[in-house]
Amino acid sequence: MNKKITWERKHFDCISSTNEYAKERRLEKKNLIVTATRQTGGKGTKGRSFSSEKGGVYLTKLTFYEDFVAKEAFKIMQNAAVAVCETLVFFGLKPLIKWPNDVYVSNKKICGILIENTFSGTNVSSSLVGIGLNVSNALPQELESIATSMFLETGIVQNVDEVCEKLIEELDKDHKEETYLSYIGYMGREANLLIGDKRVRGRLVCVENDGKLRVETDEGERLFSAAEISVRI
Repeated sequence: MNKKITWERKHFDCISSTNEYAKERRLEKKNLIVTATRQTGGKGTKGRSFSSEKGGVYLTKLTFYEDFVAKEAFKIMQNAAVAVCETLVFFGLKPLIKWPNDVYVSNKKICGILIENTFSGTNVSSSLVGIGLNVSNALPQELESIATSMFLETGIVQNVDEVCEKLIEELDKDHKEETYLSYIGYMGREANLLIGDKRVRGRLVCVENDGKLRVETDEGERLFSAAEISVRI
């Protein structure tokens, strides 16, 4: 997807948001990796806040492209999700991807990924990939039933810097779509599909090679892109 490039690295002990910092530097058009020990204003999909206490990996990767056609933009999301999964496998866990890019272990969310692309004509000009991975950080009580961490799953306090460096190593690889599909979970399960303000019940059938989700609904099988639907298992 992208030839090997040089990254500027920036780390903060505490920052409002690694994503917001990277956005502020977007006009410089430099490839950038921003990390933080903790965040005070971390945001997820649809602007939802998420806990970013010390002990997790909080990383944003800003990448600029020359000839990356927009119709292949899903590869950015695919690559990020696989990078997280490969990192977790390296440290002894068994992750699954809940389409399109939430990473789960033991049916609980362990990592969130936020993708923001900018476009120029029919090409992707830049992408911002924000990742929050729970390593040994404490989780808010209200999330205990739906979220987990590497520590909770293994009982081992991993070195956060080592996990972060492994993740950066994996993000720098071009992961195959077959690998992404091998990590996809929850197919065959019933799910609530949020399409705008409309809620539809359906059975998850499969993820196509182009990243679209095939769902069996009362109206027959339909294909959805990540941009138009949210899935609740």
